[in-house]
Amino acid sequence: MKNKTSIGLFLSIALFILGFFIHGNISLYFNISGLLIVCGGTLAASLISFKFEQLRIVCKVLLSAYKNPIKKETEIINILIDLSIRSKMEGILSLQDQENETTVLFLRRALGCLVDGYQIEQIRDILNTEMYFFKLRREDCERILRTIADYFPAFGIIGSVVGLITMLGGIGDTSIILKAIPIALTSTLYGLIFANFFFLPFASIIRERTNQELLLQKIIMEGVIAISTEMNSVILKTKLESFLTPSEREASLVSYAKIRERFAIEQKEKSENNDQRVT
Repeated sequence: MKNKTSIGLFLSIALFILGFFIHGNISLYFNISGLLIVCGGTLAASLISFKFEQLRIVCKVLLSAYKNPIKKETEIINILIDLSIRSKMEGILSLQDQENETTVLFLRRALGCLVDGYQIEQIRDILNTEMYFFKLRREDCERILRTIADYFPAFGIIGSVVGLITMLGGIGDTSIILKAIPIALTSTLYGLIFANFFFLPFASIIRERTNQELLLQKIIMEGVIAISTEMNSVILKTKLESFLTPSEREASLVSYAKIRERFAIEQKEKSENNDQRVT
């Protein structure tokens, strides 16, 4: 799936760039003055709007989203089922050996609460608080990226205005007008490309990853609480698979024959038919 995404991305970018080559010289789309106005203005506005530490955190989150693949739901469920079996075989304190081996920080925190003997209500409250503020932090990163994406077109327009002013000031001098036209046009182009090709997709990536990680955290919370109640491993597996799509579940659906047998549906239908014959 990752290879397919990379191939699709490469082809899409190639088609996008090809559109610049078909009608005109590619060098016409490069203008240092317009690029400096758009990028410099946006960077200055970002530094005025947000602290440097906030911008650093956004870059860190973006790098992590691209470099560190997120675990699948089925992997987390298998880990929790394995922990459930170990807790029954070796006792609940044996989970402490597994705490430092897991790669998911949220799972480690949840297991830490479990090993320390917290009550179910306390575990749920702690983990819900962790999830809530995790979501707030990620939403803050997304908000920063969307704000920066709004700055780019605005400074693109500023660059266009600068080019137009230069053109008006050079009326009568063809050389000045020819130098000002690329600034006026490419500035808007740069602003739109940076906003829609980079920063808005970056914000969407953070939102998508946040939703996936929140789902994993919900699975972990329910699984750890179930382990603390010594829930049967089979029942735990069935419960956690409720978070998965039907195509990802290993369990097969119960047949209609078993449903009829369990609820005596056939006998009920026969009794109703007999009652109708008697009447």
